[in-house]
Amino acid sequence: MTHGTISAPQPEAVEAGLDALAAGGNVVDAAVAAALVQTVVDPQMCGIAGFGSMHLYLPGQGIHTVLDFHGRAPAATRPDMWAPLIVRECNDGFGFVLKGEVNEIGYQSCTTPLTIKALDDALRRFGTRSLADVLPPAIAYAEDGFAVRPQMHRFWMEPPLNGRIKRDRVLRDYPATARIYLRPDGSIRPVGDTLRNPDMGRTLRRIAEHGVADFYTGQIAQRIDDDMRKHGGLLRLADLAACETSPVEPLWTTYRGHRVATNPLPGGGLMIVLMLNILAHFDLAAMGHNSPDYIAVVSEAMKIATVEKDQRMGDPRFVDVPMAELMGPDFAARLAARIRSGEKTTVPRMNPGGVESKDTTHINVADDQGNCVSLTHSLGFSSGVVTEGLGFMYNNCMSVFDPRPGHAGSLAPGKARFSAVSPTIVFQGDKPFLVVGSPGGTTITMGNLQAILNAVDFGMTAQEAVSAPRFCATSDTIEVTNRTLRATQRALESKGYAVHRHAFSHMFPLVHALRWSNGRWEGGADPAGDGMAGSV
Repeated sequence: MTHGTISAPQPEAVEAGLDALAAGGNVVDAAVAAALVQTVVDPQMCGIAGFGSMHLYLPGQGIHTVLDFHGRAPAATRPDMWAPLIVRECNDGFGFVLKGEVNEIGYQSCTTPLTIKALDDALRRFGTRSLADVLPPAIAYAEDGFAVRPQMHRFWMEPPLNGRIKRDRVLRDYPATARIYLRPDGSIRPVGDTLRNPDMGRTLRRIAEHGVADFYTGQIAQRIDDDMRKHGGLLRLADLAACETSPVEPLWTTYRGHRVATNPLPGGGLMIVLMLNILAHFDLAAMGHNSPDYIAVVSEAMKIATVEKDQRMGDPRFVDVPMAELMGPDFAARLAARIRSGEKTTVPRMNPGGVESKDTTHINVADDQGNCVSLTHSLGFSSGVVTEGLGFMYNNCMSVFDPRPGHAGSLAPGKARFSAVSPTIVFQGDKPFLVVGSPGGTTITMGNLQAILNAVDFGMTAQEAVSAPRFCATSDTIEVTNRTLRATQRALESKGYAVHRHAFSHMFPLVHALRWSNGRWEGGADPAGDGMAGSV
């Protein structure tokens, strides 16, 4: 049996992964088993029709790679197709309100669905089990049901924010969806209610029997195509048949003597690299954790990375990204000098590349041989669309694109969204030391960064690293939680910073981590969520 540790935002997923390890599977088998369960028990956070990034370090196989599976705009996409529908920018400056909300909810909001293909590809390339072998726990949750968790219910009840739709519309707007997620009287299921999805159970059983090809070129693909054509969607059989995952090399940097590996574009790992390169020029430990000076310096690094992301980062197939400059030591040194001089970076809120919800999930798995998987996958905001009889919800990643032609984030056929997903592995010497990742939209990189700083600069355990009060600066305002000292807030304001204090004690993203300590892996699950860490 492989001895390993798993952390994730859903106890059901952690248990499925641990069972896979206990049955003799490897870390990839465990990660995929857990991810499949997540697609059932957190169906607006992720799904088999979603996207993501899987970071794999498998020293026994001589493998270190990132499996990229970002969804791409369908071939029918036109750069100008939504320009006449622009109503205004969203209130927070990220994204656009369109007439009919066609970019945010409904059939036109879907990019190519890649999650189920990526999970199957991972097993075929790196696992020891087939997809059919690891599907039974997910099928059981779909058919037998599971209890609605507090975090799931909290998401359903979110009000409209910044001009975007009310969250419960993803449950209500389409009859096939409402029949699954609402009670017969039309009310939203309360915490603890049992949610069953037998249609998804049948879809998963069909995939187990006929293989993932059925989803992309077979009967399931034909049903997707028929439904999209009937309701004005953009996806077609040709888009599904062209779906491919991409094994890519991780990005690398060093920080305080540690080697850090993370995912490349269109994921968010480049932001992690840039922020760590800047912060390496400061003695953060001497400042004190979450002191005013510490928050100010780290926030400036966050703001700089946000500006660079908005202006110069994107799908490298479509955007010429100056990687050597952005990852180079000279660039980081200049930026650090700018912070040290007291200069404050202004974040223009005009680029919709930052439009991401917190509708995402994550899994970390590691074993005692040093094999690690860090997997983040998502539906974007979730489209609200379920094809009658199939049970799963589609992503709405078209919402991230700029509806104005001629911009870096503009619509284009075959183009992937920029995403902040950034599954990261930190090495001490040649051994993995910290495995980290999180759901949380544009805040993902900021949460992952702080977990790394907490573990490396302040020696925190995995649980301490993900539980410590966090802050976020993706605009000119520093957002803090209610656990941040008010004296610290006053000191930041005296430095000229706008500070927004949230009423809640924990801040997105929901960071999860594993840390190697004293010859074993210890797990950390963000206390703001419903998750856990476990070992076998």
